[in-house]
Amino acid sequence: MTCPVFVFRPEPGLSVTLETAKSMGLDARGAPLFEVEPVKWEAPSPRGYKGVLVGSSNVFRHGGSGLAKLTSLPVYAVGEATAEGAREKGFMVARTGKGGLQALIDSMKPGERRLLRLAGEAHVELNPPADFTIDVIEVYRTDPLGIPEDLAKGMKSGGIVLLHSGEAARQLLAECLRLGLDRSKLTVAALGQRIADMAGDGWQSVHISNQPRDAELLALANQLCKKVNG
Repeated sequence: MTCPVFVFRPEPGLSVTLETAKSMGLDARGAPLFEVEPVKWEAPSPRGYKGVLVGSSNVFRHGGSGLAKLTSLPVYAVGEATAEGAREKGFMVARTGKGGLQALIDSMKPGERRLLRLAGEAHVELNPPADFTIDVIEVYRTDPLGIPEDLAKGMKSGGIVLLHSGEAARQLLAECLRLGLDRSKLTVAALGQRIADMAGDGWQSVHISNQPRDAELLALANQLCKKVNG
């Protein structure tokens, strides 16, 4: 029995994941489910803020020249990929999370609790403590894309779907409903619990990687394929 692995993330991450998956011997195929575009924004004065809260490396890929005005502030990054994007733009990373932005802000000390959040237009709402101030500025947007016909055809026979973001999870669910794909034949491997929750229910099974990194997600996919292949 074959075990195709379907990867749905935008470039440049898509090519990296596909190349790594194929080097592991996985039958990996993929396409982006959304396009990322910058939006016009103005950076505020960094004065008074304790840091920048960032939940996606898209902030650093598409944030533009405004980012340079904020490099005096430390970055609180949702994961290592986002932290690396921050460093490439000249930021110092104060902390790197492992369980989503909510867990990250829940762990912060009172002296850190006035942050500037840079995000996409479709961002996750947070529930900060009463003494916590987060100002949000949107610096990019995502436009949904359809699942290509050849991938949709392959998904009808089942396989493993890798989800790296909430945007991809949301759009995948919408596309499965639009195309009438049987989700009970597909297994989801997600980078985090929030991402898995956004994919909805009805899947054959849902699994979460041990760490929110591409390497761990691919290791999980490899384990799941071994079970399928006996």
